[in-house]
Amino acid sequence: MSDNSDDEGTGVFAISEDLVPNREHKAAGVLTVDFDGLLETGPLKLREDLTEGCGGMLWPAGIVLSRYLLRQDKDYMRHKTIVELGAGGGLVGLSIALGFETDSPIHLTDQLPMLGLLKQNIALNSLMSRVKASIYDWGNAVPSDLPQHPDILLAAECVYFEPAFPLLQQTLRDLIGPNTVCYFCFKKRRRADLHFMKAIRKTFVVEDVADDPEKPVWSRENLFLYRITLKEQKV
Repeated sequence: MSDNSDDEGTGVFAISEDLVPNREHKAAGVLTVDFDGLLETGPLKLREDLTEGCGGMLWPAGIVLSRYLLRQDKDYMRHKTIVELGAGGGLVGLSIALGFETDSPIHLTDQLPMLGLLKQNIALNSLMSRVKASIYDWGNAVPSDLPQHPDILLAAECVYFEPAFPLLQQTLRDLIGPNTVCYFCFKKRRRADLHFMKAIRKTFVVEDVADDPEKPVWSRENLFLYRITLKEQKV
């Protein structure tokens, strides 16, 4: 019997009303999120729509990762190439685009059903010149329009469907190069989730992110935030 005691319908937003906007229902609509003032340029507009799948809603791991990154030095992202995996509605990548000046476009990727919502949210925030949406099916070759080994790889709530774990592992191997830093955040819902993390430690250095002042809050809700880099190759 699998360990899946977390109630997806009631527990996923338990992290805190301070971190995740409270909503009485999940009907399609537009949220505004300013991360308690961390977005100095004004709030992010985000359309949630579950029509094409659960990726179309706001998840706690995306909030945690966005807030953590928005606290970084304002020059941190400026000269970086950035790719987001499983972007859903684009919460993390769009918050980065609003919070930082970047020299290169930010690439938000997901499967075909999410592409329309991604493009809507890019347009809602007038970021068409700075953010690109594209299809990326995990396990396939890296699309030609993406940086082969981006400087920063973002992944929030990508550990959720066990049969896809091998495909996600392959995608991480394809994208994480010698100079890539991957910020990887997810909510543990079953034992297999941590088995996935154990498996990727064979290839990558996986470090717990300990410098987030909100870690005592989100860690109580089984949320994990890691910094992943490629292991040095032995000669």
